[in-house]
Amino acid sequence: MDRPEVTLANYDAVYDFYRDHQQPRLLARAAYAMLAARYRPHVHYRAGARDALRAVIDDGAPLVIVANHLTHSDQYTLAATAWRSPLRTLIGRTRVLAKDELFRERGQRREVDMMGGIPVFRAKNHGVRAVADAGRRMMDIAALRLSRGDAVAIFPEGTCNTGDPIRIQAVGSGVGHIVRRAAALGARPALVTIGIAYGPDNDPGRPASVFITIPVPELTGTPREITHRVADELQCAVDGAVARY
Repeated sequence: MDRPEVTLANYDAVYDFYRDHQQPRLLARAAYAMLAARYRPHVHYRAGARDALRAVIDDGAPLVIVANHLTHSDQYTLAATAWRSPLRTLIGRTRVLAKDELFRERGQRREVDMMGGIPVFRAKNHGVRAVADAGRRMMDIAALRLSRGDAVAIFPEGTCNTGDPIRIQAVGSGVGHIVRRAAALGARPALVTIGIAYGPDNDPGRPASVFITIPVPELTGTPREITHRVADELQCAVDGAVARY
């Protein structure tokens, strides 16, 4: 299927494409390895979290991977973390929700597609009413990919934290709706939370401190309850990353 132009007016064709798009797995693994060598995050775990992460992966649970959002380098830090952690086995079948601007330039889009990107049309760019239908379709596609066994990575704050980097911003309810929609398709997603810190000056030129909490093996509840759980887990992960910088 030809790649459709990523525009809001074209969102149906866009999400038809990303419903079935597959990454070139070997190329993705090579790219993640190069990012790990360049960004060199220091990956830390809550006690027992590494073994628990391996266990949920071995069990075949689809993962919802969430991380805080501080800079435009975060997606590279997250990819480098995946390579340096048990998440490496999921490279090539992890979808990453990413703002639609990243898909506009042809060369950059090839790279984002290779890394597993799925475009998100954000209300801050297009308006709340304009993106409502596209947002629902995006959540359906993310839930479908989870039901097929893919992991989905999300920066649920939605935008870079330019205020207080040690306190997370409001977490959007989209993550809760995606999990509930995946559950309706028979999936039981597990939550993996990753905190990122770049030191007291929030300098992305430094290797990040990354902290992974114990996975939540099955997210249940209403979308609001799931979103609150994600926010609580994410703040704990950020606290861990900051403490270990």
